[in-house]
Amino acid sequence: MNRKLKLPVAVSVLLVVIGIVILYSISQQWNGNTIAVNNPVINKVESDRKSLDLKSIIHETEKSVVQIEGQNEKSTITGSGFLYNNKGDIITNAHVVNDADAVYVKTANAHTYPAAVIGVGKELDVAVVRVPQLAGQNPLSIAENSNVDIGDEVIALGSPHGFQNTVTLGIISGMARNFAVDGFAYNNVYQISAQITHGNSGGPLINRETGKVIGINSVGTEDGTIGFSIPINQVMDKVTKWSQKAINSNLDFANADDIISNSAPSDLKKNAEYLADYFFESITIRDYVTAYSLLGSKMLSSSSYSDFRNKYIHIVDLKYSDLSSKVIEENKVKITADVTVKTMPADKNKAKEKQYKYVLTVGSENNQLKLLNISKSSD
Repeated sequence: MNRKLKLPVAVSVLLVVIGIVILYSISQQWNGNTIAVNNPVINKVESDRKSLDLKSIIHETEKSVVQIEGQNEKSTITGSGFLYNNKGDIITNAHVVNDADAVYVKTANAHTYPAAVIGVGKELDVAVVRVPQLAGQNPLSIAENSNVDIGDEVIALGSPHGFQNTVTLGIISGMARNFAVDGFAYNNVYQISAQITHGNSGGPLINRETGKVIGINSVGTEDGTIGFSIPINQVMDKVTKWSQKAINSNLDFANADDIISNSAPSDLKKNAEYLADYFFESITIRDYVTAYSLLGSKMLSSSSYSDFRNKYIHIVDLKYSDLSSKVIEENKVKITADVTVKTMPADKNKAKEKQYKYVLTVGSENNQLKLLNISKSSD
């Protein structure tokens, strides 16, 4: 080797060695230290689906579940259904609306609307009704595949015996069950341990892990110990075609007049109590938007959403008992309840409990029930 090249080569080798040492040192630091990301937008990178809160799943699902009444001259059939798109279309069972001359739906916030049938299955027990007033509201998420196994936890929602948004929990206890009832063929349906009784028909079956619809609750045994649910993937092609073909101007809707005013006093009280229940539930789950939407126009004009939210934001738990109601005048109900409120002070030292007597006045505005007034007093 030329002697003149020895010094530059030696320097180059030395620099390479120093570089390797520096890179090794940095690598060791990266492996040994935690990297902090100070981006306030990123709160959580990973999400464990199994950790979905049951109460939150139920509350969010209830918003899109409705009670359905199919009426004719001889009888009224009560069932359930759920929003599945943003057109106001509701999936239910065919046997709920098959013989109905008029169909009404009652939403989670106790509003009642006329509906029109846009499709009914002949052998498959599925139907779709449309409520234009519900267009644009959030539908339930539909499971894209049928990866369901025996033992999977499920939630069944519906309105058994007229008790709106009743929830039963269970598991998938059987698969591929086949039978026929009243001319409808049920093929490859899910058997579930959650009870299916009168009024549950048409309600959604929710996967506990994902919070998505996997079936339509359709049939139950007489003793209520076993239920059967039609897999949602069996009906989606059919209900989607019905929805795409339906034009509102061509549909036959029930009469919307006097929906509330023609209600019997007992029905008015029941609906008012349900609205009060839903209000308290929304506050408990910290869904202030829904709670605020239940207020009548006078309360809305006197309190902004921000002010309303600030009244309840420190509540961490709410329980009530001794709910009682009475009709005080035409289409108005006075409801009283003993309420225990647990709040967290601003310093977050220790939660405090306090007893209140709540008085809620429920009445009709534009043929829909609203909370016209809310007052409370300390015990």
